[in-house]
Amino acid sequence: MFQELKRLIEQMGKDRGIDKRIIIEALEAAMLNAARKKMGMRVDIEAHYNEEIGEIEVFQFKTVEEKVTDAEMQISLAEARKNHDEETEPGDSLGIKLDTGTFGRIAVQTAKQIIIQRVKDAERDNVYDEYKSRVGELINGFVQRFEGGSIIVNLGRAEGIIPIGEQIHRETYKRGERIRGYIFEVKKITKGPQIILSRTHPGFLKALFEMEVPEISEGLIEIVGVAREPGKRAKIAVRTKDRDIDPVGACVGMRGARVQSVVQELRGEKIDIVPFADDQAKYVCSALSPAKVNRVFMDDDSRAMEVIVPDDQLS
Repeated sequence: MFQELKRLIEQMGKDRGIDKRIIIEALEAAMLNAARKKMGMRVDIEAHYNEEIGEIEVFQFKTVEEKVTDAEMQISLAEARKNHDEETEPGDSLGIKLDTGTFGRIAVQTAKQIIIQRVKDAERDNVYDEYKSRVGELINGFVQRFEGGSIIVNLGRAEGIIPIGEQIHRETYKRGERIRGYIFEVKKITKGPQIILSRTHPGFLKALFEMEVPEISEGLIEIVGVAREPGKRAKIAVRTKDRDIDPVGACVGMRGARVQSVVQELRGEKIDIVPFADDQAKYVCSALSPAKVNRVFMDDDSRAMEVIVPDDQLS
């Protein structure tokens, strides 16, 4: 079973992207389990991978005694010196290498199952760690199937899920169609990592602008606020410290090319881009445009505002 073990470990690590130490530990645990099935739980056994010879070595440890009273746990001084170590003394713990070929077919099959399970667990941990570090990013995939209203997305190494509450109303997709989502949560569940995607999250809109507008990704323009009615309309507030840059114009792009790319991804969602202002009243007026603001009442204690607009501009 363990012929060319060194090559097998290296290959599994390369193909599965798993740390070599995890595979070695799985093999050691598998052989230890096989040894215990054959010899019982009472005996003192250890398994270690010997990289020089490419073999999992299993040792049974016995205490050296002048007179043996427990053959499973003890070895006579005479036998120990004759067959194992000439310099051993009474009371020493002596490791005796076992022939792993005697463990039997069932024990070896159990060992294989442990290895497979450990490798699966390691793969799941790798996928979880990878996508957990990508929370807040955009990701592309393909619609794989539909489950209870949720869209299951093929991401390559893993599956993502867009719950019905994270889908834009009236959007429809077909199996195999390309889809883009926003990674906003990654959970560990029994079946493996659950990668939850969204197309309604404010972060999705923000990330789309970061992708389309180089000045945002370079830190020259900052998106200060995002508000959405997914599938209908949205507003983003932007600002810059560079007086030579028009933050609104940069986000709109030449002939509206940049904002239209975002609108197209969101299937026609109308997007207003407004300049952020430190003056809160002025900022609110910009955010509510094109509505005309007649009056703004500010309550500093409750951090609230009352805004008066013409009746025909209420929404």
